Amino acid sequence: MNYKVVIDPGHGGNDSGNTGNGLVEKDYALLVSNYIKDRLDDLGIDNIITRNTDRDLSIDERISIIESTYGLDENVLVVSNHLNKGGEEGLEVIYALRDKDDFAEQIANEVEKSGGLVNKYYQLRDNVNTQNDYYPLLRDTPNYETVMIEYGYVDNAKDAKRVSDDYLEYAEAVVRAIALYTKTDYVPLPGDNYYVVKKGDSLYKIANMYGITVDELKKANNLTSNNLDIGQLLLIPSSSKAPSSDQSGTTYVVKKGDTLYKIASEYKVTVDAIKKANNLTSNTLQIGQKLIIPGNSSNTYIVKAGDTLYKIATEYNVTVDEVKRANNLTSNILQIGQKLIIPGSTTNTSYTVKKGDSLYKIANMYGITVNELKKANNLTSDILQIGQILTIPSN
Repeated sequence: MNYKVVIDPGHGGNDSGNTGNGLVEKDYALLVSNYIKDRLDDLGIDNIITRNTDRDLSIDERISIIESTYGLDENVLVVSNHLNKGGEEGLEVIYALRDKDDFAEQIANEVEKSGGLVNKYYQLRDNVNTQNDYYPLLRDTPNYETVMIEYGYVDNAKDAKRVSDDYLEYAEAVVRAIALYTKTDYVPLPGDNYYVVKKGDSLYKIANMYGITVDELKKANNLTSNNLDIGQLLLIPSSSKAPSSDQSGTTYVVKKGDTLYKIASEYKVTVDAIKKANNLTSNTLQIGQKLIIPGNSSNTYIVKAGDTLYKIATEYNVTVDEVKRANNLTSNILQIGQKLIIPGSTTNTSYTVKKGDSLYKIANMYGITVNELKKANNLTSDILQIGQILTIPSN
């Protein structure tokens, strides 16, 4: 079955949606939706996004975009992203009355696996005509399988912080759910605690690879037998051994467009220091080449119960992004006992606004609040201009 996916960021333009605890629904929905689109593109899944900028878009206009692209193809999944309000807690998935709960359940399961809090997945009937769905987007897309994802409650401070801290984990969980539901090969992000079963694999082989027991692996994945399928996605429990790293530095994999100067600038070390650490005699790099990035007045920190990346970064006067980069982290999830390299403290840095940026997106990227970002730049509104240079205050 050749599925197509529509990613729909809720609200937009003059319609901000729900707001509270530093979260604006329209901005968050766009941030998550753009991430999901980029990942679906990576996986080769046919998809469109109804809006990729902050603009007004009615329900009729959203549906018109879908129909003009995919017609009345029944193999279309519509994923509409939102934030909730009402004081409760946790992610919710609402699916249409005409559909089974398989896709909604898949999303909820993947979010739960990633450590996110799930409230429920359910159907919601119209109060007046109970034969119809409550939400027009669900009701008026009868040819498609449509779900609305409410990632959390903006008026619950604890839930809002969870959503703000872990939005990438939530978004990646939705990507996994889409890949699994459409039977598409899923490629985990570097550092993810997921493993894709290959030909010749066995539970014993995989468990041994990660330094855990077969029972731990089976329990984490609710497996009742030892049978595996090629392409099957396995969650590796947190008790598994973490990738080794040199406390005097970290490892970087060269990407297209990289230069020694660019990498050195990013990690706040010199080109000579990188060349010396890697025994390089020239400045020529190869895509996929692994480089040791020498430490820069780094400390080592052992994660304790209750720690978060933001808390640790604040304590050491560095940014969340710098801690993640120094440790090759692709998520905000930490494990008790995990060793982190803490890079040297930083001074204020600069950021150039790009298309699709918002104050919320940039602040979240650097582990600071929108108010801190606005204060550092004497901003009186949330409007940004492409090319605008912002000062990023150090934590």
